[in-house]
Amino acid sequence: MKRRLFIASFPAAFLAGCGFELRRLEGIPFATLYIEAPPGSVVGHLRNALKSNKTTRLVATAGEAEAVLQVSQEERSKTILSLSGAGRVTEYRLGLKLTYSVTGQDGRTLAAAETLELVRDFTYDDSQVLAKAAEEQLLYRDMEESAARRILRRLQAIAPGAVR
Repeated sequence: MKRRLFIASFPAAFLAGCGFELRRLEGIPFATLYIEAPPGSVVGHLRNALKSNKTTRLVATAGEAEAVLQVSQEERSKTILSLSGAGRVTEYRLGLKLTYSVTGQDGRTLAAAETLELVRDFTYDDSQVLAKAAEEQLLYRDMEESAARRILRRLQAIAPGAVR
């Protein structure tokens, strides 16, 4: 019995001793942030990530914020990548394109406008329409989360002296 308990507790002790921690959002150099953007999914992922952050607070107006994150456009695309010999679609390429910039409270540019373009390819089978529609939505959600993480990393990279 003692041997089984030891073997069962070994993986937990190994993980605790290796320094493993969940990834956290730290190092954003301003206390308040306003997000100016049309309603969209990437903005929702950004808001959720920033709400869990203890150091940066989202505010209701741009006048209250130390910095303003402006997402000027967010567009999805879906193009045919390949066709079968019978002329049916076998692959699609999904895309997500958005442009964002960060300005300070005084209107000074803290991060110049940057365009993110993400693409994912997926196979399509018209006999599995519902499953492929769900897969498409999952891929779009993955691209939105990836874009939100990239924007947050860019926010973290802003020099603290540039904010004040």
